[in-house]
Amino acid sequence: MIFSCIRLAFRTLRFVWRRCRRIVGAVITRIIFYLNNVTYGPGLRTYGIPVVDINDGCQLNIGSSFNVNSGRHFNRIGRQQPSFFIADLGGIIQIGDRVGMSSTALVCHHAITIGNDVTIGGNTVIYDTDFHTLDSIQRTNFQDNNLAKTAPVIIRDRVFIGSHVTILKGVTIGEDAVIAAGSVVTRNVPDNQLWGGNPAQLIRSLTAQPAYE
Repeated sequence: MIFSCIRLAFRTLRFVWRRCRRIVGAVITRIIFYLNNVTYGPGLRTYGIPVVDINDGCQLNIGSSFNVNSGRHFNRIGRQQPSFFIADLGGIIQIGDRVGMSSTALVCHHAITIGNDVTIGGNTVIYDTDFHTLDSIQRTNFQDNNLAKTAPVIIRDRVFIGSHVTILKGVTIGEDAVIAAGSVVTRNVPDNQLWGGNPAQLIRSLTAQPAYE
């Protein structure tokens, strides 16, 4: 009996703690968005506190009903971290309506565009830059950050991306596509296809579904 009471008390305290963290985190996230001049639509839901660094001349624009998890307790699949939204060197991040992501990193030096109804699994990273050049002299002279190659990343509507995926610069993922967990996407993915692997390649085609209004 006493152990049941202790267990109930523990679970109650844990519930209260998590609820308080969620409320405080949501408030802090909105302050961080405001300080970084982030625009977002109604229905924003945040769990945990993301890392946001939108530099001068850059943008982060988010649509309605955006759902983002950051860190432990909010999507317990292992290797937890906050979500990162980083834009530098004129980068513009556009996120559509009804998008959900967990512990995801978006690093933008050019353009990252995410469509509507996109789901992005835990610990996925999306980079539109190489970060460094292949020239060893430029790297050692700290010049390569500005000289690294960049190309826009586009993720179209209703895409599902599994956990621990890496999406590299210049990639377009077509509508209704699915990317398997752990994949490294280095080239374009057509509509209605399942891709996976390192580097990601076609696994099979998917049946096209009607778009819902």
